[in-house]
Amino acid sequence: MGFTFSNLQRTILATGLAIAASLLITTPVHAQGCIVARSNGEQGGPDSEGGYLMPGEWNFDIGYRHQFSYIHFVGPTEQSYRVQDGTEVMNKINLENFTATYQLSPRFSLTADLPLLTASRRSNNSPITYTSAGIGDSSVVASGWIWNPKRNHRGNIQLGLGILLPTGKDDVANTVDPLNGKGTTTTVVDYSIQPGQGGWGIPLQWSAYRNWLGSQFYLNGSYTAMLEDINNVLRSSTLNPVTLTQYNAIMDQYLVEGGVTHPISKVRGLTVTFGPRLEGVPARNLFPTGNDLGFRRPGFAVSAEPGIQYAKRGNVLTFTIARAIYRDRTKSVPDDLTGGHGDAAFANWVWLASYSFRAGGKHADSEPSAAHATVPTHVDSAAVVAPPSAAAVACQ
Repeated sequence: MGFTFSNLQRTILATGLAIAASLLITTPVHAQGCIVARSNGEQGGPDSEGGYLMPGEWNFDIGYRHQFSYIHFVGPTEQSYRVQDGTEVMNKINLENFTATYQLSPRFSLTADLPLLTASRRSNNSPITYTSAGIGDSSVVASGWIWNPKRNHRGNIQLGLGILLPTGKDDVANTVDPLNGKGTTTTVVDYSIQPGQGGWGIPLQWSAYRNWLGSQFYLNGSYTAMLEDINNVLRSSTLNPVTLTQYNAIMDQYLVEGGVTHPISKVRGLTVTFGPRLEGVPARNLFPTGNDLGFRRPGFAVSAEPGIQYAKRGNVLTFTIARAIYRDRTKSVPDDLTGGHGDAAFANWVWLASYSFRAGGKHADSEPSAAHATVPTHVDSAAVVAPPSAAAVACQ
């Protein structure tokens, strides 16, 4: 049941393939699945033009994510007939994250994040398009560096712990005309395009970097552990009451990305990045309050993610594009109980961009030296990952 050992084996294998690809392939590719469409990430470490944030300093970040999901999977098997028959479900997600970080001391900081979602969902063989827009689930995270930043410029690890607030609506409804001669109907839109999940959560975040041989290696990620299991938004009154799939589940989510960054010597502040990215929704929550019932579409996607960054005087502009190389719609707990296996639609490509700048405090830009030339960016709570709100999946 849930995330079985065979699923774990596939995850490890796919991640290994992605890491191998990141070391051997130089052409840009990147990916993310539509299982999670509320996670943004950041590459690299702080020892560069921007350097570590100083006490009293602010960092503001605006992140953007776009993806179009329509390729259906059951397990790791693509359901190519869906596109051929014109029955695929298409989700378009546009997510903006507005993040502010305040540095309390050389090692500790506080970060507040507010997402803004606009999304649409439509079956290719249906004239109806469902839409939603609004703020998502916001968060506040406290983060700290394990080692003193003043004495560690070649590598460090930052850990963060916070709270996710249910500020996003989880019951957005559309009034539509199904063109059946019966007039308009009001329908709650699929949870994949709902701005929020309807529950409280605990974001766990981490960021690590190491400078070596003129490059920088990084490993960033997050796990959002939800504290509730079902949001009581009625999807349908006719679904199986035993598995509670007439209601939406409140789901954990995770994101892990790693790789290498290397500065372009001829252009000060310009850096290229490349590495694998893994994100998904588990079948079981870390802190279950029930039996992991309710409707969810668990699964994960492994992507290869190249990008570029440009930094100057505390301003950092980042752009990455992802191409999915492995996708798996795993079984949910209701799937196990009923003997079924639902599907999910993933994206081939995901586009990510962010801009960050600093204000306040007293900060002296650090000059990258030949001994440890690094990525022109910084890492703080905002740079690790914007905590996701609801999971976004396009499927039936």
